[in-house]
Amino acid sequence: MTIKIVGFTGSLRKDSFNKAALRAAAEMLPDDVELELVDLTGIPFLNEDEEAKGFPPSVVAFRGKLAAADGVLISTPEYNYSIPPVLKNALDWASRGDEKPLFGKPTAILSVSPGMLGGARVQYHLRQVCVALNLLVLNKPEVFIGNAEEKFDDKGRLVDSRSRAMLQRLLKALVQRIRENL
Repeated sequence: MTIKIVGFTGSLRKDSFNKAALRAAAEMLPDDVELELVDLTGIPFLNEDEEAKGFPPSVVAFRGKLAAADGVLISTPEYNYSIPPVLKNALDWASRGDEKPLFGKPTAILSVSPGMLGGARVQYHLRQVCVALNLLVLNKPEVFIGNAEEKFDDKGRLVDSRSRAMLQRLLKALVQRIRENL
């Protein structure tokens, strides 16, 4: 049986270090695990007036991918000590309605930042939001990739061996949690 993980990031930037980290994660997973990277670009801001007319197509597609997944991998930058708006907005849309596609999903969080702390503060805030959504977030291991310019090459590949090892441990723990949850 193939395990399906959905991965997304709070960055819309084309050359995002967080997108690069998700691509690195996809390469590290065992053969029986798939990571589908989802782009949040087309998801409109949550507007209850629009929601009353029905979920927009991009939201329906996002929620469908979440519902079909066995687990979630979120890689996020830190904006002003907090969650980027695009990520919070996507999580808000996923929390709406009677069906909760994130409810009870094993989830891993990592953060990548040009700063020294590697997004440590955003992870704390994101974990608070995930509690409200009833996500099963891994507490350990934690992955904070700071000084990102030094950890990725000019083609966006994660080349830092310590960061790769930390990411590998996180993925192993996520896959184990998913297997226990199936």
